[in-house]
Amino acid sequence: MRPISRSLSFAGLALGAALIAAACSSAAATPTSAPADAGSTPAPSAAGAASITLASTTDPTLGAYLTGQNGMTLYVFTKDSADLSTCSLACATTWPPLSAATGATITGPSGATGAFATITRSDGIVQVTYNHIPLYYFSGDSAAGDTTGQGKNGVWFVAPVSGSVPSGAPGAATSAVPSEAPSAAPSEAPSAAAPSASGVAGY
Repeated sequence: MRPISRSLSFAGLALGAALIAAACSSAAATPTSAPADAGSTPAPSAAGAASITLASTTDPTLGAYLTGQNGMTLYVFTKDSADLSTCSLACATTWPPLSAATGATITGPSGATGAFATITRSDGIVQVTYNHIPLYYFSGDSAAGDTTGQGKNGVWFVAPVSGSVPSGAPGAATSAVPSEAPSAAPSEAPSAAAPSASGVAGY
């Protein structure tokens, strides 16, 4: 009877060891899958890139303009002031700012004559500027070369490589409005100006 009991105890030990080994291997598999899920969202690190290289493309009608990640078109908002973005909240969802990490190195295309820098927006995002003009993408563009945001609401234009404000856009709009405002009814001017100043309209 003893040989049988010994063989049974050995069989029990072997079965127990197999169960422990199986439990250990399944536990080891869990940590491996967790990092994979965590790394599946690269957006935050891409948004805070420490080094950004911009390119440009030339359109027969629009001329040479700046492009960002994956060749996507970059835009300027003519309601912005130098080193100040007025596009936030819903506007910034439609027109995502070209963001970077604080102190990021920004390299422009060979034809760019203006200076690239960054500003910190009111929402805390660090945004890239060209000649002090904040740069944006357009959510309506889906592929490199798309320029569906061009001329949108008369205030959005592709970001020209020349670094100058598109004609009939920023400088012109701001200089024309003050001259006409006094002759118009002063009581109506504040209510009309409020939406555009907040960046709520025109995006």
